[in-house]
Amino acid sequence: MTDIKVFSPIPELSNYVRYYWILKCNERFRILTFPIGCPQIIFHRKNPLYIPELNSHQSRFTISGQVNFPAHIEATDGADMVVAVFYPHTIGYFINTTPSAFYNLEISGYEIGDKVLDTLAARIMDNDSDVQCITILNNWLLSKLRQQPVVQEKRIGTAIPIILSNPQTPVYDLAEQACLSKKQFERLFREYVGMNPKEYARVVRFQKSMWLLQQGSRDFTGIACNCGYSDQSHFIREFKSMSGLTPKQLTATCQPYSDLFTHPA
Repeated sequence: MTDIKVFSPIPELSNYVRYYWILKCNERFRILTFPIGCPQIIFHRKNPLYIPELNSHQSRFTISGQVNFPAHIEATDGADMVVAVFYPHTIGYFINTTPSAFYNLEISGYEIGDKVLDTLAARIMDNDSDVQCITILNNWLLSKLRQQPVVQEKRIGTAIPIILSNPQTPVYDLAEQACLSKKQFERLFREYVGMNPKEYARVVRFQKSMWLLQQGSRDFTGIACNCGYSDQSHFIREFKSMSGLTPKQLTATCQPYSDLFTHPA
């Protein structure tokens, strides 16, 4: 039996945290995951998940960065996870390391060396109440946010909706919207988002194509055009790079779901 609950953040955090979700499962499972374009902080109240592609287990307290490849996650005896999903550019406000440090990685939160963060993890993992865990997270994240300046975050934040709407937007135009030079913009974008703008646009195109598949479209030429791919072959090649499957193979295997363009909270 699998139970998934989704929670919205408090209003003060709504521009920083997309949503929280809690998964409880008493059965063995294996799931293929894809690049979603948003970093996450994961707390395991049971055994951590295994990632065969990396030949490693997640830490009980895991920080998941921006990735550009698919990976399986496995649980041999079920799972009990509390997860905070952040906007693409906001996780850096809450941890003492820049997101670019864990590009294409899942790192243990204990490696950061932040005793306050370690204490938060212990409180979450020792608490059986889902509602209390979300309250603890809201309060802790809000306290961290109040200690941080937000000027540069707002500059990068202006670019994110543009990329989501039009992933093929030139980097120069994004920099201009953020009132930064191209070089400054690329440096700050990598610092806050965890990958460079062009690489992030690849993830967005993939997630946008996944969303169109989720809506029922099977017009691969139309999807390629709508998502900014040069042609259908380019779309299929990039889709397989991100998911491990062609669009046709994926739709025959599972129900498409775009994490980035679907807001479950």
